[in-house]
Amino acid sequence: MTYTEALDYIHSVSWKGSRPGLSRITELCHRLGDPQNDLKFIHVAGTNGKGSTSVMLSEILSAAGLRVGLFTSPFILRFNERMKVCGEDIPDDVLAEMTALVRPHADAMEDAPTEFELITAIAFAYFKREACDVVVLEVGMGGRLDSTNIISSEQVLLSVITGIAMDHTAFLGDTPEAIAKEKAGIIKSGVPVLFGGAHPAVGSDNTTAVDYHAVADVIRGQAAAVASPYFETDHTRLSNVSCDPEGATFDFGDLQALRVSLPGIYQPCNAATVLTAIEILQGRGLSVTEAHIRDGLKNAFWPGRFEILSHTPLVISDGGHNPEGVDAAVAGIKAFFPGKRVYLLSGVMADKDFKVMVRRMCEVAERVFTVRPDNSRAMDADAYAKVFIEEGIKAQGYPSVEAAVHAAMRACEEQNKPLLTLGSLYMYAEIKAAVASYVRNKDTK
Repeated sequence: MTYTEALDYIHSVSWKGSRPGLSRITELCHRLGDPQNDLKFIHVAGTNGKGSTSVMLSEILSAAGLRVGLFTSPFILRFNERMKVCGEDIPDDVLAEMTALVRPHADAMEDAPTEFELITAIAFAYFKREACDVVVLEVGMGGRLDSTNIISSEQVLLSVITGIAMDHTAFLGDTPEAIAKEKAGIIKSGVPVLFGGAHPAVGSDNTTAVDYHAVADVIRGQAAAVASPYFETDHTRLSNVSCDPEGATFDFGDLQALRVSLPGIYQPCNAATVLTAIEILQGRGLSVTEAHIRDGLKNAFWPGRFEILSHTPLVISDGGHNPEGVDAAVAGIKAFFPGKRVYLLSGVMADKDFKVMVRRMCEVAERVFTVRPDNSRAMDADAYAKVFIEEGIKAQGYPSVEAAVHAAMRACEEQNKPLLTLGSLYMYAEIKAAVASYVRNKDTK
């Protein structure tokens, strides 16, 4: 099997659809000899912040000399990003090899696995092949019925729930407490769980915040039900926080002048959860020093999270795609451009709470360029523009991401405005390519 054949197989029509449940992944992994049983995991769930938290944990543990696997979703530029070992994407030939290994077992199943279940099984087989000491395993959606939740208490070192917000309500429930219950489903008997809690960096004017005391009660209750030690991130230990578009410097307890290379004013809060997780893991026997922490935070990179794609004009890309994620991005714009409005390029899924997100974006947007992400669930660009227009903001839909990016960057240069691209991560690759082509064309003139 070639790399192209592997991707064609993984993305083939027969695997499409989301069907929560553990029966198919259990059967598939059992047919493979249960590779997950030979691994140790840090299991990471939550509505927002899972990816950033996972990559920081991975980098710190890699700096400590461990062989660390990292499983995340979705991918941003290349599929291989979803499975890493010590920061390196799975090689093309190895992905083909692992897919060829899993394929006959998946094909033999009467109830075929979903695409995500197939990918999860491939990842488990790969991490076992690479003899990983620990795998940072990001939940795909929810927790209780997510395919990653096949792992048992014997394999899990720590469960992390980064935060709770309203997202995927059709699958997870229509209240924060219901969503919290689904995510708390990853908590394993006797295994410590860490809840990231509230993120104060979003700001007191956050109109979409959930009641964190209520969701904490849900998670704490589930932990107590299975005798799991419960921990919560103490964000008051954060001090001397200084954010800029390239990252942040902060103190956390006795650790001073830490630098995280991930931009976004919410990243120190994510880092606080990561550092609390490291303290718990140190208590479980992992040897991690201050030097490892500093190196890991500095080396962490996660694309599409308040990432600068161009300096002239300034283009910032953020993957905020639900109300809480948009809140965080808007708070960042307010912090870095106080009292000013920016141009905005955005595209969303039609099943998101886009009206709430639009009202929040209108607090900082002067002009909006809308697009339709390349996804069957995406909202039409013109229909999306009308939502902004109804809020009194000038907006226009564009037929393609490239057309919108080029029009927005020209306008930004003419009016000396920064551009924020905000919305679905499905757009990131196209946006990044369009920004690069605009800069390249400008440089050749």
